Amino acid sequence: MKRIAALAVMAVMTLSLAACGGKSKENTVHSVDDLPGKTIGVQLGTTGDILSTEYEEEDDGTKVERFSKGSDAVQSLIQGKIDCVVIDAQPAKAFVEKNDGLKILDEPLTEEEYAIAIAKENTELKDKINQALAELKEDGTLEAIESNYIGDEDTVGKTPYESPADVDRSGGKLIMATNAAFEPYEYYKNNEIVGIDADMAQAIADKLGMELQIEDMEFDSIVNAVQSGKADIGVAGMTVTEERLKNIDFSDTYTTAAQVIIVRE
Repeated sequence: MKRIAALAVMAVMTLSLAACGGKSKENTVHSVDDLPGKTIGVQLGTTGDILSTEYEEEDDGTKVERFSKGSDAVQSLIQGKIDCVVIDAQPAKAFVEKNDGLKILDEPLTEEEYAIAIAKENTELKDKINQALAELKEDGTLEAIESNYIGDEDTVGKTPYESPADVDRSGGKLIMATNAAFEPYEYYKNNEIVGIDADMAQAIADKLGMELQIEDMEFDSIVNAVQSGKADIGVAGMTVTEERLKNIDFSDTYTTAAQVIIVRE
């Protein structure tokens, strides 16, 4: 009877492992040095994708699994199908808070800065946005917006951005392309796109006397939307990279961030 029970347990374990794509759920990534040879989950087109691809190109067995949403990559990690997820620090914190059994490694993969994507030929808009960003930094608005979403219980939710009542919207529409699956920068709450980037863009639109219109799309479609003129700006926690600068321009940076590694505990 003990042998039969043991065989039954082994069968269940085998089926569970198969359901997880054949990978063990034991964590094997404890530092950046452990990434070579592992299967890394990323959101398609993000800085995490770019950095992980460099590991994949080393031809040391590293594989990159690309997902349209960061949440899909995280679920694949939970299921044991991949070894880790490389993603931006603040969204990583949100994912770990919502999913038991995950943690972020202490050592970041890299540090970076976010900026607003603008078409190369749209220099007039770039200049206006840079001026608005400078004013919002100077008067503390950007800091207040960030503190409203990031921090502790003493700051989160305490300084929501509100547009001035007397804003003149005669400047037309400012269309923002984003990927609203990137908490706390842009995400859905009560069927509305909110977050640091959404509030910052609204504050910029207020400065420019424009009406903000946010269009949600896949992350890897944002650059094309800005290039083609379907959107005026791309705001989605975007890092300035040499690859992206081949196709679009960027505003001055508005915040610092980092790429981190999520693993199973």
